[in-house]
Amino acid sequence: MTDTLSAPQALSPATGPVPQKLRRSIGVVGGTLLTLSCVTPASTLFVVVPDLFAGLGTWTALTIAIGSLLCIGVAFCYSELGTLIPSAGGEYAMVSTLAGRLAGWLVFVLSLLVVMIVPPVIAMGTADYLAPVIDVPAPVAGGGVMLLATLAGLLDLRANAWITGVFLVLEVIAAALVAVLGFAHAERGAGSLVHGTVAAEAGGTSPVTAMMVVSGLAIALFVTQGFSTAVYLSEELEKPRRDVPRTVLATLAISTAVILVPVVAITVGAPDLDALVSGDIGAMVTAWSNSAVGTFVSLCVALAIVNAGIVMVIQNSRVLFASARDKAWPEPVNNALARLGRFGSPWVATLLVGVPGAAMCFVNLDTLYGVTGVSVTGMYLLVAVAALFSRRGEHRGSAAWRMPLWPAVPVVLIAVFAYILTQQETAYLLWTGGITAVATLYWALYLRPRKDTRWLVSIPEDTEPEPGIAVAAA
Repeated sequence: MTDTLSAPQALSPATGPVPQKLRRSIGVVGGTLLTLSCVTPASTLFVVVPDLFAGLGTWTALTIAIGSLLCIGVAFCYSELGTLIPSAGGEYAMVSTLAGRLAGWLVFVLSLLVVMIVPPVIAMGTADYLAPVIDVPAPVAGGGVMLLATLAGLLDLRANAWITGVFLVLEVIAAALVAVLGFAHAERGAGSLVHGTVAAEAGGTSPVTAMMVVSGLAIALFVTQGFSTAVYLSEELEKPRRDVPRTVLATLAISTAVILVPVVAITVGAPDLDALVSGDIGAMVTAWSNSAVGTFVSLCVALAIVNAGIVMVIQNSRVLFASARDKAWPEPVNNALARLGRFGSPWVATLLVGVPGAAMCFVNLDTLYGVTGVSVTGMYLLVAVAALFSRRGEHRGSAAWRMPLWPAVPVVLIAVFAYILTQQETAYLLWTGGITAVATLYWALYLRPRKDTRWLVSIPEDTEPEPGIAVAAA
């Protein structure tokens, strides 16, 4: 158990050397823009939500609302742990420091699954929304988006904050336009939102059950999952203990509104259940207005997907950079991944995220939404476990933002996420479990025997104290 939940080294704020630190160059506004862009509300609305419409029909909005409520508790955990342990390693740095090195390694593997799968899947959706202008095969469009995002990821982070901010404005306009048109062409009342029905394959309708909603929560959690990007940027935020909680909570609130309001509008405005279940939001927009408006919205969504690709590549490269800095790999690999370019970005790690992501666009990724949902749920569960240990030992009196209703919030989250996992499809659980098992073998055969030289999770030191931070009573 010493390597799982109560390792002495897990109680130390710095268990390994810090060869290089990322430069603190952005404030809460830039961090919020980058984090919102990672949630990428419009591309999530147009690419991910249609899958929920297909399975949950008129209860899609309810499922997303429940998922968002759960994410408030998750955001509390991220805010406390992210200010207590501001590291580019994000979840794995927090969990390793508080819950043990093995738990942190498993979180790293789950987060790596998410960050490697999601960008190419989202990027391939570009082809559908470029269709009004140009016909491009989905793999080609997705690969192009990933390469463009990789080039942008090599630039200075402050420049990327402005680039993604401009794109973010366009995608919010597109989402707002969908909401206005949907409400203006309402075909059913608000009562449809609380009576779950979905179009049956043989015609007619069928009810949506509570168990279907529980099963769909794994994807609903993924819908707003990008708010966690704030903790990945904590090393580059100018005042992490102040800005991390502000960024996390503000991003969750804004992204939930930008996604949920249009989902409600689409639910009440869809011509019929067949149109709702088809999830062709672009066609609905054209039917509500005209082809010019439909084309405008489609192009805004295409830009939103490019925006998401840029931010995801930035986030994911920071995860690889931090894992190399923390000696997760053989030394030549660590040295390469930890290299910083002239703009201060980890350029080797950025290339290793973006180029394979472009190649993955030519692979069939249909089942990977399910794997991503399982991975996100498992990752949140382990973060909640770490939150239970955030106020013991020397961390009890550390300067950090402290969540309300502790420890009730993490305890409830652990129970809920464990139950959600039991309701997922066996195939998705087996895929994720198999990858986790291989990672555990790597831990047992390579990392654990070299515990003095490998997987030394390090936390960068703050250069100056920050006043006004709530500290738990000793």
